[in-house]
Amino acid sequence: MEAVRGLENEPEKGARCEVCFDRRFDVSAHKALELGEKKMTTTLLVSPLKSQEQLKRTGDIFYKKHGVEFIAVDYRSGGGTQEQSRVTKEEQLYRQDYCGCIYGLTMQRQQQERLMDEMFSPVSGQILPASIEERLQMYRHRMELEEKNINYKIVKEKFLNYRQFSLTVLEGKNTNIAAYALSYSTVPRKKAQGRIEFSASNIHYFNREEIRFITLETFNAACAGAYQNIKELIFNPPSYEDELRLRTVLACGNYDLSALIVVQTIPDGKLTIELDAKTYEDVREKLIII
Repeated sequence: MEAVRGLENEPEKGARCEVCFDRRFDVSAHKALELGEKKMTTTLLVSPLKSQEQLKRTGDIFYKKHGVEFIAVDYRSGGGTQEQSRVTKEEQLYRQDYCGCIYGLTMQRQQQERLMDEMFSPVSGQILPASIEERLQMYRHRMELEEKNINYKIVKEKFLNYRQFSLTVLEGKNTNIAAYALSYSTVPRKKAQGRIEFSASNIHYFNREEIRFITLETFNAACAGAYQNIKELIFNPPSYEDELRLRTVLACGNYDLSALIVVQTIPDGKLTIELDAKTYEDVREKLIII
């Protein structure tokens, strides 16, 4: 991080990439010498997002410095990039669309108007859609199918994704209430103040922003759970799929983005609710047995 300070906003193929190449090549050259190897190369040569000239220049410098020859093969010319795409699709391989640099990924996701959700996971350990954990789970399943000679296909599907960053519920000015917001809970302006206005069928309706509350007892009854407190729910929630089913059971329809918040007991006083969450169009891989 220190090495690229001031270069965070450099574009792809810019000065930040050269600093990264220097570091990668230095480590690789020393490892090659340790192993008694005289040559090395990099998979970055196949990426259309990287400059082959930059890579070759850095490789030549390290050859002169360490005596480890850099093998620079142009796999992209003569239809090489298209061939990569063809083989990747035919063999149903995962093809990462960024080099691994957090700054490059940040800029890429900003240009795509997509959330950089590769870089975080919930404290609950819940497997979220289109997350690294879901992808790993799918590819482990793929390996199991291949071992059993079961045919499958990996397809892509577009869907409405959701990530929740934080939730705070205050009663009065500073009494923090332990709370858990179910997936796809949103508040339009991220903050709302008001009171519980009325209750019906164990659902307690806030007077602002379509927010709803339920008790932990009601939550347990709906999911046949045995949670003793909200903290336990936060760190060991139901699966993502079960949460979506629970929203439907608890009077939220399939397209409802109203906040549904679980608390131990329903508060009587004035509440301040701060919920930072985002819904966005996304694409994920799905494994289908054929």
